[in-house]
Amino acid sequence: MSSIQKSQIEAALGTVMEPDLGRDLMTLGMVQDIAVDETGNVSFTVVLTTPACPMKEKIKQSCIDAIRAAVPAVGSIDVNMTSKVTSSCSHHGGHDGHGHHGAHGAPQKIDLDNVKNIIAVASGKGGVGKSTVSLNLAVSLAASGAKVGLIDADLYGPSIPTMVGLQNTKPEVLNNKLMPIEKFGVKMMSIGFLVDPETALIWRGPMASSAIRQLITDVDWQELDYLIFDLPPGTGDIQLTLVQNLAITGAVIVTTPQEVALADVSKAVTMFRKVDVPILGLVENMSWYELPDGTRDYIFGRQGGEKFARINALTFLGSIPISSMVREGGDTGTPSIIGNPDAPTSMAASKVAGEIARQISILNATCNTD
Repeated sequence: MSSIQKSQIEAALGTVMEPDLGRDLMTLGMVQDIAVDETGNVSFTVVLTTPACPMKEKIKQSCIDAIRAAVPAVGSIDVNMTSKVTSSCSHHGGHDGHGHHGAHGAPQKIDLDNVKNIIAVASGKGGVGKSTVSLNLAVSLAASGAKVGLIDADLYGPSIPTMVGLQNTKPEVLNNKLMPIEKFGVKMMSIGFLVDPETALIWRGPMASSAIRQLITDVDWQELDYLIFDLPPGTGDIQLTLVQNLAITGAVIVTTPQEVALADVSKAVTMFRKVDVPILGLVENMSWYELPDGTRDYIFGRQGGEKFARINALTFLGSIPISSMVREGGDTGTPSIIGNPDAPTSMAASKVAGEIARQISILNATCNTD
């Protein structure tokens, strides 16, 4: 029989800190199913707050090191890393904590009970690659094992159908609900799936707002860990309808490095702050062009996004270089993150996705413990 006690393993794991949440794994309830067999082999499961956790390997190694140090007689250590995505705080009721959005005839919140986190991807102006970032974020989170949905909320220029090569696809209707169209492990819905791509949409504000509501409420999303909204550029009606009617976990703002794009970003930041939507951070897209010999050409200037984030007290989520593969991927319907996962652009986009998932976990932890 092994002399190793389960309590020794628990004590050792109680010294391993979750790097982002600042508390130990045992206190956080992240360790399950600790077992010690008669020969002193140990196994247990660590439940992360997101499958896209960038710290996964570090946490695993810290667990092994802590047990080896505290219990030298231990045999093999088998750590099963799994995850259960945490829910957003805004999910537990509206902004006043009771699920009602004030009593002053404010718009009725759209309730998505089966969606754990809603992420709005926004930009101050068009042409910064916001849809590419939204799609790469969705595909990357799905590849990590999360359940992901993506709504293309740009009614005037829906680009997601083209980017995933499904221009002429129409969703099925079951039980009066639209079935999202699934590709690359992501459930998607876009106005581009519902109207003829040739028909330009010229919608007034109220019509646009009700169309957006339908894209959300008339779709059978089922259980999702993350629902990503690719917002139209700018800060108009559609953006306001969404941020006021949905319990958004947080917003991701996409910019390019040049000053003119950053001037517009300020407006987006102000809008989210006004309506109390947490900003998860800023992504700088098209940061540089990687030349064949590996040198970088900073076409739009250097680190404008990073500086802007610092000045405005925003988390900088990362830089994504520009590459012709991204454009080709967008045109051929296979995102580069799937078609060329080892390319610098794809690796940068995956890293940004992990960083966004991490910021959501941190945000959810701070309010779920209050």
